[in-house]
Amino acid sequence: MVNRIYYLRVYHLYTMSEVVSFKVRKEIKEKMLKYKGVINWSEELRKFVEEKLRELEARENFENIMRELSSATWSVPKGFSAKSVREDRDSG
Repeated sequence: MVNRIYYLRVYHLYTMSEVVSFKVRKEIKEKMLKYKGVINWSEELRKFVEEKLRELEARENFENIMRELSSATWSVPKGFSAKSVREDRDSG
């Protein structure tokens, strides 16, 4: 049991990373260097990419759900929504 816990800790500590690079205009690079001690650019860019990916995945999931709902063959009886709202308002 102890060995397994140790293995899991090692796995999480030493996961491999990939390098991603991109180009920016020279003026931007100079400004980034100016604030190098203030801002951890690698961390900021990593956060931005992760957040953008979360947004894209959320949008994709939403579109998939909407597509499935639009092709659903089930339905609710006519007047169900109005009746439910009326019951909620009358009960509280």
